[in-house]
Amino acid sequence: MEILNYINGEWIKPNVKEYFDVINPATGEVIAKTPLGTKADVDAAAKAASEAFVSWRRVPVNDRVQYLFKLRNLMRDAERGDEIAKLITNECGKTFEEAKAEMVRAYENIEVASGMPHMSKGEFVEDIAPGIDEIMIRQPVGVCATIAPFNFPGMIPFWYLPYALAAGNTYIIKPSEKVPMTMQFIFKLIEQVGFPKGVVNLVNGAKDTVDGILEHPAIRAITFVGSTNVAKYIYATAASHGKRVQAQGGAKNPVIILPDADMEMATKIIADSAFGCAGQRCLAVSLAVTVGESRNMFNELICDAASSRTVGYGLDAGVQMGPVINLAAQQRVEQLIALCAKEGASVPVDGRGTVVKGYERGSFVRPTILSEVKPGSEIARVEIFGPVLSLMHVNSIDEAIQLVNSGQYGNQASLFTTSGNAARRFRYEADAGNIGINIGVAAPMAFFPFSGWKESFFGDMHGQGMDAVEFFTQKKVVVERWPKEWTRKF
Repeated sequence: MEILNYINGEWIKPNVKEYFDVINPATGEVIAKTPLGTKADVDAAAKAASEAFVSWRRVPVNDRVQYLFKLRNLMRDAERGDEIAKLITNECGKTFEEAKAEMVRAYENIEVASGMPHMSKGEFVEDIAPGIDEIMIRQPVGVCATIAPFNFPGMIPFWYLPYALAAGNTYIIKPSEKVPMTMQFIFKLIEQVGFPKGVVNLVNGAKDTVDGILEHPAIRAITFVGSTNVAKYIYATAASHGKRVQAQGGAKNPVIILPDADMEMATKIIADSAFGCAGQRCLAVSLAVTVGESRNMFNELICDAASSRTVGYGLDAGVQMGPVINLAAQQRVEQLIALCAKEGASVPVDGRGTVVKGYERGSFVRPTILSEVKPGSEIARVEIFGPVLSLMHVNSIDEAIQLVNSGQYGNQASLFTTSGNAARRFRYEADAGNIGINIGVAAPMAFFPFSGWKESFFGDMHGQGMDAVEFFTQKKVVVERWPKEWTRKF
């Protein structure tokens, strides 16, 4: 597949000298080359989007959402949906079923954003003073952009794009250079929808392209998902250029297992969370905290679940977990496992050195369990972003909640219990933006915000739902008086 930009309704081959190899992480084969674009590409897209904004914002909201209905139907067509999922598997590594599930959330966001005629309504109060009325209306921000990550190449742009378009903004998407193929295909469908030229644009590249987006004066709002270090850079740089920013950062998601939990159910759900998508998702459980008597049974069950998981190429039948994104990620994960062992933890299930027959060049790490991990250790703090679950133990729920709240991140925290009292207390006291009760991946539905606290998020409004409406609109307050003597008599 040739990777092109899509600017002002046209496919454009970037004038670049450098390309980034897109590698199938299961086979090790180069399957595409991402052009490492420049600020000039961003400028061309921003100019097209700025010109299109003038007329797009004047399109009635009922008419704007018709484009979204059409896009949703094109993407959700069974044959096209399977093709998108296969592209995700080949460039990202996750299994075919995981890729299909990813796209379901993309469709849901398009559907929710199609309710913009209702969600964008303002407010009106008569007689704030005699004969004076006050109105609050929402208007679009202007040109907006998403800097997307590699781990959900199909879903995450749709946390933002449909809401922005429905609200009357124009848009630029910059996919991760590691996974450009999914969005390349989706933009073929966007082209079929027939958006006016310049309303939706695609630019490819790496840091130079990102900096072009952060600095461009015509781009008014930016969304990002990635590591905390990069999120801080995105947030600070964009904000210094006067832009609205949503920057989703890293995570170290803990789960607490109380003695009264349904251990078999908890084990299955936690294993799916920790090892699904090879642990490369911001809501993956990475730290399991057993309380009191839950330790022995849970530790035994989770080790069995980890060691029995089938690892391989995500398009092959029966595969439950694919590779990590590339060899560099594989080496990083294995180095962190070694560091944990050096810090005194044990490795009852060790996924290092994994070789899958027929895919010897793949970047595989089997599910790994680290036990007796010490609070405050490097491995207890750092985001591994791989199929690694650390085990810790405390004696009470008080200690467990204190441990959860001591972390630098606040993306997700989960509790497994059959006690409503314990569940309510945890929901109330845990310092995290997404809370799971007997849930391993507490991913909000599209009509709720995808929350995140502490160093897991930088900004005010989150993606999805009404938060997205707030982010992609600006409020204008009108105070008006119409004296009787100005009114014509009929």
